[in-house]
Amino acid sequence: MDKLVQAFGFISPSTTGACSKNDEIRSKDEALYRRKKTIGSTCQIFYEKDPFMVSQASMQYLYDENGKKYLDCISNVQHVGHCHPKVVAAISKQLATSTCNVRFVSHKLTDCAEEILKTLPGLDTVLFCNSGSEANDLALRLARDYTQHKDAIVVDHAYHGHVTTTMEMSPYKFDHGSSLRQPEWVHVAPIFDVYRGKYRLANEDLNNPEKLEKAGQVYADMVKDVIEKAEQNGRKIAAFFTEALQSCGGQILPPPGYLKLVAEYVRSHGGLMVIDEVQTGFGRVGSKYWAHQLSEDDFIPDIVTMGKPMGNGFPVSAVVTTKKIADRLGGSVGYFNTYGGNPVACSAALSVMNVIKEENLLDHSQKMGELFHEQLNELKKNHDCIGDIRGVGLFWGIDLVKDRETREPDQELALQLILKLRKERSILLNADGPHTNILKIKPPLCFNADDVKNTVTALDETLKEMNK
Repeated sequence: MDKLVQAFGFISPSTTGACSKNDEIRSKDEALYRRKKTIGSTCQIFYEKDPFMVSQASMQYLYDENGKKYLDCISNVQHVGHCHPKVVAAISKQLATSTCNVRFVSHKLTDCAEEILKTLPGLDTVLFCNSGSEANDLALRLARDYTQHKDAIVVDHAYHGHVTTTMEMSPYKFDHGSSLRQPEWVHVAPIFDVYRGKYRLANEDLNNPEKLEKAGQVYADMVKDVIEKAEQNGRKIAAFFTEALQSCGGQILPPPGYLKLVAEYVRSHGGLMVIDEVQTGFGRVGSKYWAHQLSEDDFIPDIVTMGKPMGNGFPVSAVVTTKKIADRLGGSVGYFNTYGGNPVACSAALSVMNVIKEENLLDHSQKMGELFHEQLNELKKNHDCIGDIRGVGLFWGIDLVKDRETREPDQELALQLILKLRKERSILLNADGPHTNILKIKPPLCFNADDVKNTVTALDETLKEMNK
């Protein structure tokens, strides 16, 4: 899985003007040399054998050290576009005005909370943090304090963050050599994957509504079994955690009815339903602001966590819940977060939400999703190496296989393909999933129809050249 690393870091744009190609190459070599000397050796980097150095970024484009432009299909953090001028202006203005510990009163904090709550009917309270990892850790604390239970159920292949507790709740990490192993209080339910999970649908049934609904029931019942087994062993479930759409685990969409049924089972045993929207929120999925709202409009989680796209690259995250749950946090010890929800962070989040509204990005994402659906399925018809296409809005996965019948994952093809797309067609894609065979498409929401067509055309031409 880690042959292609997943973390993404930016290098500040050059302000020294044009320079020769040799100077630029030395500059990149020097940066890599200094990184090796000063940065932790386990810190991951994209394109490990030939890392990508960012000199500039603008909307859906990244530029390398030579000024060459690339179409960025993977930077979901820069949600409304790299260096979006309205977001940059909002952050800069507030940074020049004030930024302070959140124990001071600021209108920005409540303005931001109110705008978030408008998108989440049934929830009424916001707690701000700095990252998705921190938000999920806080969600666990909330669930434990409210239920007075300790344990959590997570979905196989899930990733919930890099702090200790969230690493312990992430099979994506603890099943792949992490020094943090699965603790006794974490229980793993099967991933709701109808393509290569425990309960699979035939190729011709992958889009059959009745078959998908049945799959939702089957996978929800598997969670019920996990709850009952835990209780038989004297354990009590505080919360069920799931990503609204599983991202690092392979771009997996839950079947219809799954979330609502699981919530019923979990709540009947005294636990809470926590939905991790760190990678999928703020309109990425198109018609809805949040991915958990896609097929189940009346489903209301107990807790929702959010992060990555929230500040367009500025560190900010939040936990949204109800007052009755939030009021139990910490016992007699109050909660504060020095940076979480500071005026600059809230200005970043507010500006992102304003851009989403002003540029009608939910509708745009929906239209781009429909275009991706059409074109990627045409691509699948032409290439037997594509086993499954799944996604919505600007969140897509292409499952590469050695054989469509056996569904054997093709990691080697995925890794070769993304390298060729970068070098020969200036397209940046990534591969992920438990077998590192899933091409992930999660671009900034400014990605347009020409970008969709260019991406799919590049995939088609490259696969033809590779005779795949």
